Amino acid sequence: MPLAAMQSCLTELYGLDLAYCVDDFLITDRTLAQILGGVQRPRDEELLIVEDEQGAEVSLFLEQALVERLEQDNPVDSLSHNNLADFLVAFEGVSHFTYFAFKASKDECVSRLELELQAEVDKFVAAALLLARQYPRLPPRLHEWLFSAPRLHDDLSDEEAERYNRANHYAARYCQRLWPSLVADASGDELRHELRRFYRLPRPQKIGHIEAG
Repeated sequence: MPLAAMQSCLTELYGLDLAYCVDDFLITDRTLAQILGGVQRPRDEELLIVEDEQGAEVSLFLEQALVERLEQDNPVDSLSHNNLADFLVAFEGVSHFTYFAFKASKDECVSRLELELQAEVDKFVAAALLLARQYPRLPPRLHEWLFSAPRLHDDLSDEEAERYNRANHYAARYCQRLWPSLVADASGDELRHELRRFYRLPRPQKIGHIEAG
């Protein structure tokens, strides 16, 4: 299943030891997602979180057709222009789930901005690592493709749109800083150390780390 492979990319990259596999929390039924998440119409990717005093119930919704396309054309094996869009949508969901599970395992709260910021970084780094493994050189415009003129859903509230734009802005700045290391050595120890440190920073320190660079 491509989603489990995507999660493995993240757990290996960040040195995570998680007890939860994303496949066990996946739902593809849109009606069920509406009920569980209390949303009128889930987007093609949606991390559904219902919290109470007992803890949190979590599901990851991905649209069924998207999952089927990924199974037929697995980007972990071969990432191309044919499956890049689906890869980015699915990987965002896997990133959201993995980061939430990591924070929950440490009894730490996580904001929606943190989830979005980390997902933007994860998508860029994962795409670069996969492309570096599959092709002789990284596309020089990868950063531009992923961060220039982000397309937002029409139904976003002003608050949601602002959050996505902030996440895109900060992730773009951080990933621009990572780009030379990715081009030079996508699996280097120095890059891995930086990414693992960044992953574990609280949100205010993450933004401060980006602004200081």
